[in-house]
Amino acid sequence: MQVERLWSNARLATLRADLPGLGTIEDGIVACSGDRILYAGSRADAPAFDAESEWDIEGRWITPGLVDCHTHLVYAGNRAREFELRLAGASYEEIARAGGGIVSTMTATRAATRDELIEAALPRLDTMLGEGVTTIEIKSGYGLSEIDEIKMLSAARALPGLRPVRVAATFLGAHALPGEFKDDPEAYIDLICDRMIPGIAAEGLADAVDAFCEGIGFTPAQVRRVFEAAKTHGLRVKLHAEQLSNLHGAALAAEYGALSADHLEHLDAAGVAAMAASGTVAVLLPGAFYFTREELRPPVALLRKAGVPIAIATDSNPGTSPLTSPLLTMNMAATLFRLTVDECIAGMTREGARALGLLDEIGTLEAGKRCDLAIWDVEEPAELVYHMGFNPLHARIWGGQA
Repeated sequence: MQVERLWSNARLATLRADLPGLGTIEDGIVACSGDRILYAGSRADAPAFDAESEWDIEGRWITPGLVDCHTHLVYAGNRAREFELRLAGASYEEIARAGGGIVSTMTATRAATRDELIEAALPRLDTMLGEGVTTIEIKSGYGLSEIDEIKMLSAARALPGLRPVRVAATFLGAHALPGEFKDDPEAYIDLICDRMIPGIAAEGLADAVDAFCEGIGFTPAQVRRVFEAAKTHGLRVKLHAEQLSNLHGAALAAEYGALSADHLEHLDAAGVAAMAASGTVAVLLPGAFYFTREELRPPVALLRKAGVPIAIATDSNPGTSPLTSPLLTMNMAATLFRLTVDECIAGMTREGARALGLLDEIGTLEAGKRCDLAIWDVEEPAELVYHMGFNPLHARIWGGQA
């Protein structure tokens, strides 16, 4: 069989659902033509390949390219001062109510041009690509006006033209209440539903719509309005839910067939059951848990028992998770949330893809899927979760190209 590229003498963590654990294969090969995998499996079972280019991987491990399914990578400024305040004892909610938090980043982001937002995002993105990320989700939510939310999404959409990466863009207008609407939150929801979502959908600037369902964010009734508008305009939904309290946002998200519900520290059994029934992915964000020094962990045992898919992500953002390392995220998920090695690696590949609605395209090593690979200098996959501050990436392949 004629193929363009072949990686041989490899050990594969395919993440295939029909194989146990990580779907590991010793003495494996990956063959591709164009940007598609033609074969990923054992050498013994492979057809005879005639490859234009072949690389001997020398026993290294190949996984799917990493998928960071929850980030806020496009923004201006930073919130290092708020970090100091938290160290002195102030809570996230206290800082937000005093005019800090998301609104602080809003001010800096509104003042930045689209090109400045791109320039600021690129070093963060480059760090992630350097650790094997091939697909990343980027949310808006720091503009909080029609023109500035569009500016953020346009900046996110521009990044694949500058770097070899796939970007899933998410509109998060319902992230916080901007000052001009502080006395009339329903009017802001009107703006999101009647103008922002229709315009953003018409321009193809977003793949999904998100909201922050929380006491310092938006009520379930307001989120329902946002979800209805998203549904009307053909956009999938996801939700920041149960981070600081239990407003039953995860169940609401599940009602709308949400791709994911994210954070989930305060998730209850009813919310877990609703997510299991709808296939909504649980996205756990250990960076935010660590950075804000939370104490209540997501109900991992309940999620496992119910069969809810578990993804993990950096939640890279300026206020509560200024984290750009997917490898450290996996370590945090294991140490803080007690996820297994297999769950961590699956959470940053297959389940991350599932949380973006992209599992048909990426997230596993299977024929027909996009040839996005990460090749690692490790003796066993556990090292990807075990190390802290060490990057064993040997090569990153995006669409079949190094």
